[in-house]
Amino acid sequence: MTLPRSSINALRSNLDRALSAKDPAAIATAVDVPLRNTNVVGGPSGGNSSSTSGSVHREQLKVDGVDWSNVLNYLLDVHLAIASNDLASTYEAQSSLHSALNHNLSSTKGNWLIPGIHTVCRNTHRTAALADEYVNRNAGTRNDHKRLQSAVTLLQASYSKTLNDRVELRPNEPLSEEGSKKVGVLYIVNQLFSMYFQLNTLRLCKNLLKPVESRSIHESGTIGEMVTYRYYVGRLNMFEDQYELAEQNFDYALKHCHKSSVANKKRILNYLIPVKLLRGRLPTNKLLEKYSLYEFVPLLNGMRTGNLMEFSDGLMKNQDLFIRRGTYLLLEKCKMICYRNLFKRIWKIVGTEQIKLDYIAASFKWLGMPIDLDEVECILANLIFKSFIRGYLSHAKRVLVLSKKDPFPTAKVIK
Repeated sequence: MTLPRSSINALRSNLDRALSAKDPAAIATAVDVPLRNTNVVGGPSGGNSSSTSGSVHREQLKVDGVDWSNVLNYLLDVHLAIASNDLASTYEAQSSLHSALNHNLSSTKGNWLIPGIHTVCRNTHRTAALADEYVNRNAGTRNDHKRLQSAVTLLQASYSKTLNDRVELRPNEPLSEEGSKKVGVLYIVNQLFSMYFQLNTLRLCKNLLKPVESRSIHESGTIGEMVTYRYYVGRLNMFEDQYELAEQNFDYALKHCHKSSVANKKRILNYLIPVKLLRGRLPTNKLLEKYSLYEFVPLLNGMRTGNLMEFSDGLMKNQDLFIRRGTYLLLEKCKMICYRNLFKRIWKIVGTEQIKLDYIAASFKWLGMPIDLDEVECILANLIFKSFIRGYLSHAKRVLVLSKKDPFPTAKVIK
């Protein structure tokens, strides 16, 4: 079974014209496929989902002495699989198209093919994720990522071919037959970052950072590419407990994100806010309301007032959401600031530098979280060790003795 002759002729004509003119935008359009088709996104309704060897089409296409037949035939296969509502076959055909275009990238001079490579990288990623999702849903499993893992290999090949181009990269240079293929690196790196995070193989991100940053490629992409890069590097910093670097990268991403990209700004804030909370920087309620980030409201109120019950309830209520984002443990660490602010309120109420631990235990009981004096001592010892509180504990007298000068230093909480 093949596509109707009219469809074949139209797709062939579009690809032929784009390649003959070496028009980057037209090539990207020609190799793109309609993955937003609702039938495909919803999952296959039938068809053969097993992979086949070779293309079912046998068209011929040569442009300027270069054979583009494989690219054309696998492109036709992708359209046929989409028309058949077959996600598995769509991915198999898309991966073959990607491989064929990778091969032709090596034999072309200049960087005019880069937008086409970007398009197939994006579509290979999407079709792999959709096919895996469909297989997992039908099989009742969650961790079958075979197609996404296969897609990583194809994108890594595109990354290597663009990164290792010998032509020197000149920022803001138009795409041409003399340009460097390195201009395509950052977009592919961002796609790989996304896939590594989906597969939970964050260690592989390190393999991308050094080559990109040593050549300053991360500073010469489009604004969108640089924002996406800093977002993923920020997330990587966060998981490595490098919170200052994470905050810098997230701040850059938020500041340079397009003002109309509300969803992307919200995605950045999902990670920037927990980092800032840990570093003692509390966002305004207006910001949370603007981006509908209501899951942070009880955490914020709890930290401001030292209300441990409100903080803990908010953390528990949204536990699944925070775990999915990978920010739960980070937010759990913010409880220390909540403790610190509670003890500061007790100090102001008592009005003396010597506070009986019984008073602190009574405060916990009033909040509905009763703990014994040993637990109170343990919490205070940690706060003193972290320099959130200046003072010392008298175990014998069960008393907290605070410094007369700045017992709750702000500089140690807000970094």
